[in-house]
Amino acid sequence: MTVLRPVRAGNAFEETVERLLQAIKLGVVAKGGKLPPERELAARLGISRVTLREAIRALSEAGYLDVRRGRYGGAFVTYEPAEPDPGDLRQAVTEMGMAELSDALTFRLAVESGAAQVLAAAELTGEQRAVLLRRLADLNGAGLEDYRRLDTAFHLSIAELTGSTLLATTCADARSRVSDLLNAIPMLHVNLEHSALQHRAIAEAILAGDPDAARRAVAEHLEGTAALLRAFLT
Repeated sequence: MTVLRPVRAGNAFEETVERLLQAIKLGVVAKGGKLPPERELAARLGISRVTLREAIRALSEAGYLDVRRGRYGGAFVTYEPAEPDPGDLRQAVTEMGMAELSDALTFRLAVESGAAQVLAAAELTGEQRAVLLRRLADLNGAGLEDYRRLDTAFHLSIAELTGSTLLATTCADARSRVSDLLNAIPMLHVNLEHSALQHRAIAEAILAGDPDAARRAVAEHLEGTAALLRAFLT
Protein backbone atom coordinates (compact mmCIF):
# COMPACT_ATOMS: atom_id res chain seq x y z
CA MET A 1 0.00 0.00 0.00
CA THR A 2 1.98 2.99 -1.27
CA VAL A 3 -0.73 5.27 0.13
CA LEU A 4 0.35 4.28 3.65
CA ARG A 5 3.76 5.92 3.39
CA PRO A 6 5.77 7.63 6.16
CA VAL A 7 4.43 10.92 7.44
CA ARG A 8 6.31 14.06 8.43
CA ALA A 9 7.06 14.38 12.13
CA GLY A 10 5.88 17.98 12.41
CA ASN A 11 2.27 17.15 11.48
CA ALA A 12 2.17 13.50 12.45
CA PHE A 13 -1.40 13.31 13.69
CA GLU A 14 -2.95 15.32 10.85
CA GLU A 15 -0.98 13.49 8.16
CA THR A 16 -1.75 10.11 9.68
CA VAL A 17 -5.45 10.87 9.50
CA GLU A 18 -4.97 12.03 5.90
CA ARG A 19 -3.08 8.85 4.91
CA LEU A 20 -5.63 6.54 6.52
CA LEU A 21 -8.56 8.46 5.07
CA GLN A 22 -7.00 8.36 1.61
CA ALA A 23 -6.55 4.59 1.85
CA ILE A 24 -10.17 4.21 2.95
CA LYS A 25 -11.70 6.52 0.33
CA LEU A 26 -9.65 5.05 -2.50
CA GLY A 27 -10.75 1.58 -1.48
CA VAL A 28 -7.21 0.39 -0.78
CA VAL A 29 -8.87 -1.15 2.27
CA ALA A 30 -12.42 -2.10 1.29
CA LYS A 31 -15.51 -1.82 3.45
CA GLY A 32 -15.38 -4.58 6.06
CA GLY A 33 -11.63 -4.93 5.60
CA LYS A 34 -9.18 -4.48 8.44
CA LEU A 35 -6.28 -2.06 8.60
CA PRO A 36 -2.84 -3.67 9.05
CA PRO A 37 -1.90 -4.59 12.63
CA GLU A 38 -1.08 -1.60 14.82
CA ARG A 39 2.62 -2.38 15.18
CA GLU A 40 3.05 -2.90 11.43
CA LEU A 41 1.03 0.17 10.47
CA ALA A 42 2.85 2.46 12.91
CA ALA A 43 6.20 1.29 11.53
CA ARG A 44 5.05 1.78 7.94
CA LEU A 45 3.85 5.32 8.67
CA GLY A 46 6.93 6.10 10.75
CA ILE A 47 4.92 7.22 13.77
CA SER A 48 4.39 6.17 17.36
CA ARG A 49 1.61 3.79 18.24
CA VAL A 50 0.13 6.52 20.43
CA THR A 51 -0.24 8.84 17.42
CA LEU A 52 -1.70 6.01 15.36
CA ARG A 53 -4.28 5.21 18.04
CA GLU A 54 -5.30 8.87 18.21
CA ALA A 55 -5.79 8.98 14.42
CA ILE A 56 -7.77 5.73 14.41
CA ARG A 57 -9.93 7.01 17.27
CA ALA A 58 -10.67 10.21 15.34
CA LEU A 59 -11.69 8.25 12.22
CA SER A 60 -13.78 5.91 14.33
CA GLU A 61 -15.64 8.84 15.87
CA ALA A 62 -16.17 10.25 12.37
CA GLY A 63 -17.74 6.96 11.24
CA TYR A 64 -15.00 5.66 8.94
CA LEU A 65 -13.72 2.86 11.17
CA ASP A 66 -15.11 0.37 13.67
CA VAL A 67 -12.55 -0.48 16.34
CA ARG A 68 -13.02 -3.93 17.89
CA ARG A 69 -11.08 -5.37 20.78
CA GLY A 70 -10.05 -8.92 21.49
CA ARG A 71 -8.31 -11.71 19.65
CA TYR A 72 -10.09 -11.03 16.37
CA GLY A 73 -10.22 -7.30 16.83
CA GLY A 74 -8.70 -4.44 14.90
CA ALA A 75 -9.78 -1.33 13.00
CA PHE A 76 -12.37 -2.28 10.38
CA VAL A 77 -13.48 0.01 7.55
CA THR A 78 -17.12 1.06 7.70
CA TYR A 79 -17.00 3.77 5.02
CA GLU A 80 -19.07 3.21 1.92
CA PRO A 81 -19.31 5.74 -0.93
CA ALA A 82 -22.76 7.17 -1.54
CA GLU A 83 -24.81 5.88 -4.44
CA PRO A 84 -23.94 7.67 -7.72
CA ASP A 85 -26.00 10.84 -8.04
CA PRO A 86 -25.61 13.65 -10.63
CA GLY A 87 -26.95 16.07 -8.00
CA ASP A 88 -24.10 15.17 -5.66
CA LEU A 89 -21.69 15.56 -8.58
CA ARG A 90 -22.90 19.10 -9.31
CA GLN A 91 -22.68 20.03 -5.64
CA ALA A 92 -19.14 18.64 -5.35
CA VAL A 93 -18.02 20.55 -8.44
CA THR A 94 -19.67 23.73 -7.16
CA GLU A 95 -17.75 23.39 -3.90
CA MET A 96 -14.50 22.64 -5.75
CA GLY A 97 -14.89 25.18 -8.54
CA MET A 98 -14.47 24.57 -12.27
CA ALA A 99 -10.93 25.95 -12.34
CA GLU A 100 -9.79 23.57 -9.59
CA LEU A 101 -11.59 20.66 -11.27
CA SER A 102 -9.82 21.37 -14.57
CA ASP A 103 -6.50 21.58 -12.74
CA ALA A 104 -7.13 18.26 -10.96
CA LEU A 105 -8.06 16.49 -14.20
CA THR A 106 -4.98 17.86 -15.96
CA PHE A 107 -2.79 16.76 -13.06
CA ARG A 108 -4.23 13.25 -13.15
CA LEU A 109 -3.82 13.03 -16.94
CA ALA A 110 -0.17 14.04 -16.75
CA VAL A 111 0.91 11.70 -13.96
CA GLU A 112 -1.09 8.61 -14.97
CA SER A 113 -0.19 8.75 -18.65
CA GLY A 114 3.43 9.33 -17.62
CA ALA A 115 3.36 6.32 -15.30
CA ALA A 116 2.04 4.08 -18.08
CA GLN A 117 4.73 5.36 -20.43
CA VAL A 118 7.46 4.65 -17.88
CA LEU A 119 6.17 1.16 -17.12
CA ALA A 120 5.84 0.25 -20.79
CA ALA A 121 9.46 1.29 -21.36
CA ALA A 122 10.68 -0.99 -18.57
CA GLU A 123 11.66 -4.63 -18.89
CA LEU A 124 8.84 -6.22 -16.94
CA THR A 125 9.31 -9.32 -14.84
CA GLY A 126 6.90 -12.21 -14.95
CA GLU A 127 5.55 -11.17 -11.58
CA GLN A 128 4.91 -7.60 -12.72
CA ARG A 129 3.04 -8.87 -15.76
CA ALA A 130 0.98 -11.18 -13.58
CA VAL A 131 0.05 -8.37 -11.19
CA LEU A 132 -1.12 -6.11 -14.02
CA LEU A 133 -3.17 -8.89 -15.62
CA ARG A 134 -4.67 -9.86 -12.27
CA ARG A 135 -5.73 -6.28 -11.57
CA LEU A 136 -7.31 -6.12 -15.03
CA ALA A 137 -9.13 -9.44 -14.53
CA ASP A 138 -10.38 -8.32 -11.11
CA LEU A 139 -11.75 -5.13 -12.63
CA ASN A 140 -13.39 -6.91 -15.56
CA GLY A 141 -15.12 -9.28 -13.16
CA ALA A 142 -16.24 -6.57 -10.72
CA GLY A 143 -19.84 -5.96 -9.78
CA LEU A 144 -21.16 -2.41 -9.52
CA GLU A 145 -20.54 -2.33 -5.77
CA ASP A 146 -16.82 -3.05 -6.21
CA TYR A 147 -16.19 -1.37 -9.56
CA ARG A 148 -14.79 1.97 -8.40
CA ARG A 149 -12.50 0.34 -5.83
CA LEU A 150 -11.08 -2.16 -8.35
CA ASP A 151 -10.83 0.53 -11.03
CA THR A 152 -8.67 2.52 -8.61
CA ALA A 153 -6.57 -0.57 -7.86
CA PHE A 154 -5.93 -1.13 -11.57
CA HIS A 155 -4.90 2.46 -12.21
CA LEU A 156 -2.70 2.75 -9.13
CA SER A 157 -1.01 -0.59 -9.84
CA ILE A 158 0.49 0.88 -13.02
CA ALA A 159 2.34 3.53 -11.04
CA GLU A 160 3.26 1.12 -8.25
CA LEU A 161 4.75 -1.35 -10.72
CA THR A 162 7.21 1.28 -11.96
CA GLY A 163 8.97 0.91 -8.61
CA SER A 164 8.90 4.66 -8.02
CA THR A 165 7.37 5.45 -4.64
CA LEU A 166 7.18 9.14 -5.52
CA LEU A 167 5.31 8.44 -8.76
CA ALA A 168 2.96 5.98 -7.06
CA THR A 169 2.10 8.40 -4.25
CA THR A 170 1.62 11.24 -6.74
CA CYS A 171 -0.82 9.13 -8.76
CA ALA A 172 -2.69 8.24 -5.57
CA ASP A 173 -2.91 11.93 -4.70
CA ALA A 174 -4.17 12.77 -8.19
CA ARG A 175 -6.85 10.10 -7.92
CA SER A 176 -7.86 11.31 -4.46
CA ARG A 177 -8.54 14.79 -5.78
CA VAL A 178 -11.31 13.49 -8.05
CA SER A 179 -12.44 10.30 -6.25
CA ASP A 180 -15.62 11.82 -4.82
CA LEU A 181 -16.53 13.14 -8.27
CA LEU A 182 -15.91 9.77 -9.93
CA ASN A 183 -18.02 8.04 -7.29
CA ALA A 184 -20.92 10.38 -8.06
CA ILE A 185 -21.03 9.50 -11.78
CA PRO A 186 -23.85 7.03 -12.53
CA MET A 187 -22.36 3.80 -13.88
CA LEU A 188 -24.00 3.22 -17.25
CA HIS A 189 -23.58 -0.17 -18.91
CA VAL A 190 -22.37 1.27 -22.21
CA ASN A 191 -19.73 3.37 -20.44
CA LEU A 192 -18.47 0.38 -18.45
CA GLU A 193 -18.14 -1.64 -21.65
CA HIS A 194 -16.19 1.17 -23.29
CA SER A 195 -13.97 1.53 -20.24
CA ALA A 196 -13.25 -2.21 -20.30
CA LEU A 197 -11.95 -1.91 -23.86
CA GLN A 198 -9.80 1.07 -22.90
CA HIS A 199 -8.39 -0.69 -19.82
CA ARG A 200 -7.48 -3.65 -22.00
CA ALA A 201 -5.76 -1.34 -24.50
CA ILE A 202 -3.73 0.22 -21.69
CA ALA A 203 -2.61 -3.16 -20.36
CA GLU A 204 -1.81 -4.52 -23.83
CA ALA A 205 0.32 -1.49 -24.71
CA ILE A 206 2.27 -1.79 -21.46
CA LEU A 207 2.80 -5.54 -21.88
CA ALA A 208 3.84 -5.02 -25.51
CA GLY A 209 6.51 -2.57 -24.37
CA ASP A 210 5.08 0.33 -26.39
CA PRO A 211 5.48 3.53 -24.30
CA ASP A 212 3.79 5.85 -26.81
CA ALA A 213 0.78 3.58 -27.21
CA ALA A 214 0.50 3.20 -23.42
CA ARG A 215 0.58 6.96 -22.91
CA ARG A 216 -2.03 7.51 -25.64
CA ALA A 217 -4.30 4.77 -24.28
CA VAL A 218 -4.33 6.28 -20.79
CA ALA A 219 -4.85 9.78 -22.18
CA GLU A 220 -7.81 8.62 -24.29
CA HIS A 221 -9.34 6.87 -21.30
CA LEU A 222 -8.95 9.81 -18.90
CA GLU A 223 -10.14 12.33 -21.47
CA GLY A 224 -13.26 10.17 -21.88
CA THR A 225 -13.81 10.24 -18.12
CA ALA A 226 -13.45 14.03 -18.14
CA ALA A 227 -15.98 14.27 -20.97
CA LEU A 228 -18.41 12.11 -18.99
CA LEU A 229 -18.00 14.39 -15.99
CA ARG A 230 -18.79 17.42 -18.11
CA ALA A 231 -21.81 15.68 -19.65
CA PHE A 232 -23.40 15.09 -16.25
CA LEU A 233 -22.75 18.69 -15.28
CA THR A 234 -24.64 20.18 -18.23
